[in-house]
Amino acid sequence: MSGHELTDRGAGTRALILDTALAAFAESGYRGTSVRDIATRCGLTHPALLYHFPTKADLLMAVLRRRDDAEGRAAGFADLRGAALLDHLVATARLNAGRPGVVELYATLSAEATDPGHPAHAYFVDRYANLRASVARAYAEVAHDGGLRPGIDPATAARQLVALMDGLQIQWLLDPSLDMAEAIEAHVGAQLA
Repeated sequence: MSGHELTDRGAGTRALILDTALAAFAESGYRGTSVRDIATRCGLTHPALLYHFPTKADLLMAVLRRRDDAEGRAAGFADLRGAALLDHLVATARLNAGRPGVVELYATLSAEATDPGHPAHAYFVDRYANLRASVARAYAEVAHDGGLRPGIDPATAARQLVALMDGLQIQWLLDPSLDMAEAIEAHVGAQLA
């Protein structure tokens, strides 16, 4: 077997592990999932999984980074400005309605990660800070262009929108008939001039 074939096989195994871990973490949370369970679901031995991800925390962080990297690049999130970023958040809510596992993963992990000892605590602190900053910047750009209703503070609006999105995700997990995108779009629309 050539080095290229081994690299391809290793990349395939890593992808299988990450996909399986995402599903397992979504179902049972970080604390309720064991590395042995993930290895079994993958058809691997425990040591084989540990070869790719030496600790459960390493595996969790790889799952989170992979998802964020893939989605951020696909949407060009870093390049979105003003109303385009707010529209993207509505589109993300629409997309999430077809991905209950991902929504459940983030809802479960973000709650678990409020514990400073959780391996994803710093990740979620940074993720929320960066998201709020991006959304506040978008609101400020909309305001600069004259598109925001008077009296709406961009930083406050950003905190409210992020909280609304998270709250709607939990409500949607409990009642999938809820239209998250419609609610977010109505909220943002009420803030625009």
